[in-house]
Amino acid sequence: MDRYENMNAFVRVVEAGSISAAADRMNMAKSVVSRRLKELEEHLGVELFHRTTRQMNLTDSGRTFYQQCVRILDDILEAEHATSQFHGALKGSLKVAVPLSFGLMHLGPAIHEFLQIHPDVEFDLDFNDRQVDLLAEGFDLAIRIANLPDSSLIARRLAPIQAVMCANPAYLERMGTPQSPQELSNHRCLAYNLISNFENWDLYDAKEQLVRTKIVPYLKASDGQFLRDAAVAGLGIVLLPTFIVYQEIDNGTLQPLLTEFHAAPLTTYAIYPQTRHLSQRVRAFVDFLVKRFEGSPYWDLCLQNVKNI
Repeated sequence: MDRYENMNAFVRVVEAGSISAAADRMNMAKSVVSRRLKELEEHLGVELFHRTTRQMNLTDSGRTFYQQCVRILDDILEAEHATSQFHGALKGSLKVAVPLSFGLMHLGPAIHEFLQIHPDVEFDLDFNDRQVDLLAEGFDLAIRIANLPDSSLIARRLAPIQAVMCANPAYLERMGTPQSPQELSNHRCLAYNLISNFENWDLYDAKEQLVRTKIVPYLKASDGQFLRDAAVAGLGIVLLPTFIVYQEIDNGTLQPLLTEFHAAPLTTYAIYPQTRHLSQRVRAFVDFLVKRFEGSPYWDLCLQNVKNI
């Protein structure tokens, strides 16, 4: 039994979703792939899949074994490239979880630039604002915007995040401009509902005293860009990170409000588990992002509208 080939076939079946699809991708007979899975299960003494007539789902043992196989095969690939004639070149895959708006607006261009430098790296990106389980779901790293609690995760700081309250001038002319946080209860507020307690907007005054304001959301959504566009359309007041609304503030379609108050600042981090082997690809990509955002002119533009208010 060739353990390497059997493990590789197993990983390909998991990623393709079926033996037939994996066989097509590997340019191999379906019977060969099936035989390799059978040999692997007989060797391990466990079933790796729950098999039905329509689909194959990993068992708990299969899920654990899959994560280990991905790591082992990845390490083998990296070892081969580290000692080959392509020494120093990055090659292989990176599975990264990224927040939706930040990923589309700012991380996307950074990845394009990284791939120009390292064209043999393959990205598997999950654009989603949910908090993923890095180990359970097989992610190499995640980009998160948060105040991270103490945990087993290793975090590298990428960029500061500031939020600003704003509305379209036409809305303010129609509904009036709030002069205090308390007046927000009389306004149509557009709320990002993927955070806990989203019906309370926490602001801090010049003395860093918390002013908690309960709002009645006129519109709730799980995407910041949708809420930004709703605010531009004059539907209400929104509280969003500057990286989402800086262009609209710059061109005047959104007007900052209550600028003597500020929301608690957040930070963008690249995170990965302490227990995961940090491959050369992960290390290079994280180092690239740190330098990219520290020295990015457009990131300063994202923040300057708040700083100059």
